Amino acid sequence: MIKKYIVILILLAINCSAYSASQKSELVEKYRAVNSIDNKASLQRGAKYFINYCSGCHSLKYMRMSTMAKDLGIEEEVFSKNLIFSNKKIGETMTIPMKESDAETWFGAIPPDLSLIVRSKGADFLYAYLNTYYEDDSSRNGYNNLAYPNTSMPHILASLQGRQKLVLDSNNNPVSLDKISEGLYSEIEYRHLTNDITNFLLYVSEPSKLKRNTMGFLVLLFIFIFTILAYYTKKEFWKDVH
Repeated sequence: MIKKYIVILILLAINCSAYSASQKSELVEKYRAVNSIDNKASLQRGAKYFINYCSGCHSLKYMRMSTMAKDLGIEEEVFSKNLIFSNKKIGETMTIPMKESDAETWFGAIPPDLSLIVRSKGADFLYAYLNTYYEDDSSRNGYNNLAYPNTSMPHILASLQGRQKLVLDSNNNPVSLDKISEGLYSEIEYRHLTNDITNFLLYVSEPSKLKRNTMGFLVLLFIFIFTILAYYTKKEFWKDVH
């Protein structure tokens, strides 16, 4: 009899956790990134936001700044003047000076390098992560995250987004994220900002994709023109053959 009750309790716990995960998933899935690495204006804005708000803790160790400047259509002199805030040279990669021991002391964890974050987690996850911070007095830094619960990362964009709270139902399942106070940006502006950061990190995860997209278009254009020329050449050679 006791074993029967234990089994029932385990099944109930599994069902409740599955329902809670489903509720959280529904909220998170509302956030979908608009991916367009051909949009250089978005990439430039994303680079600006990342360097100003994220690069103090997160490196892009596989990204060379000179390559980024060239791909994003930014002159090296302009890039160096506005987007390099240390004594680093533009030909270097985007590493950070923060020591790992200091990071563990301050945040309880070492901030990861974000060069491949989009390839690892996906653009939608990153976009949702940047949008689903909410206030949580029980957390170390006063914020928690719906897409990545118990994150060690502070809400560095809180002044732009404003404050949010997580609304739960009677069973403590997440229902919505409600705005407590406004930030410097409107909701639409903030979503554009986080989408630009996501788009930029999508580019960083595979910079060669920019060249492949351009090359793919040129190859298809060549095939199209060659097909037309080949067709009319064939007609010319075979016009007297019955």
